[in-house]
Amino acid sequence: MTYILKPRLHHPTLPKNKLGFTRRDYEGKVSTLCAGCGHDSISAALIEAMWELAIEPHRVAKLSGIGCSSKTPDYFLGNSHGFNTVHGRMPSVLTGANLANRDLIYLGVSGDGDSASIGIGQFAHVMRRGVNMTYILENNGVYGLTKGQFSATADRGSKAKKGAVNQDSAIDTVSLALIMGATYVARSFSGDKKQLTPLIKAAIAHEGAAFIDVISPCVAFNNHPGSTKSYDYVREHNEAVNRLDFWPSREAITVDYSEGGVIEVPQHDGSIVRLRKLDSDYDPTDRINAITHIAQASAKGEVLTGLLYVAPDAEDLHAHLNTYEMAFNKLEEKDLCPGAGMLEKINAGLR
Repeated sequence: MTYILKPRLHHPTLPKNKLGFTRRDYEGKVSTLCAGCGHDSISAALIEAMWELAIEPHRVAKLSGIGCSSKTPDYFLGNSHGFNTVHGRMPSVLTGANLANRDLIYLGVSGDGDSASIGIGQFAHVMRRGVNMTYILENNGVYGLTKGQFSATADRGSKAKKGAVNQDSAIDTVSLALIMGATYVARSFSGDKKQLTPLIKAAIAHEGAAFIDVISPCVAFNNHPGSTKSYDYVREHNEAVNRLDFWPSREAITVDYSEGGVIEVPQHDGSIVRLRKLDSDYDPTDRINAITHIAQASAKGEVLTGLLYVAPDAEDLHAHLNTYEMAFNKLEEKDLCPGAGMLEKINAGLR
């Protein structure tokens, strides 16, 4: 197998962010995925989002499981922390890492097989617990590494490349995330970088469990007529409920919103998520409303995209557990062993 290395030298005219980094500083290795794979477009959106936010790459911890999607963290943020877990177990490993070191920015990358089949229990609990992370699900509705079987997210009635029709009901991951308590839920399309990039930026700024389901067509096994995860189908049936813009601070904003209502959702770090409603009846802060709209769109065969739900007052797992503010991996012996008196006080509170 031949690996092509990217040149280390950068052209001096490449634009830089406020840290002095170019987009090239946020790249990884050359992708070994199929040419045209939607997953590579998601990697490009992640690179763009991190560069625009001027995040230091070493502050990011990216974790994945098994599958084509779980290979992609090797293709972006080559100077960040990374861990490839076993099949379906990315959420629990990420939870442990987050509890040990809350100072990192956690990014979980998974696929529909990894999250909706063997890892569905892990997915449900990481949403329920509110782990402070951005969970990217690269959803193509097929097992690409094992040659094209339907995954649990394949729509009933969709056709495989060889003509088989799926008879099983699909697991809708955005609905599941909403039911399990995720406080930021979005869906996008790998072919829509303009929509996906700000969704990722807002998810990173969100404190709590942020989930983005990205429909990402598999060009090898699931991009044909009859597939509901193909490029053509999603483009023809995509219904965006809002247009999202993200600002990292409360600085003065001059934007012309002549059409549709506008809603601003402040985040815990002072950043602003501003939404222009394309669907005037859609309220992204109403969880029940979001579930209803998703179900109605699904019944019509439409793919509802955009920011589907966000809780302005969200908290993360550390707030739920009332953990120590300093990252656990920085605590010294005197912090971890406070003495017999404190132990007795703790025990007394449990009697």
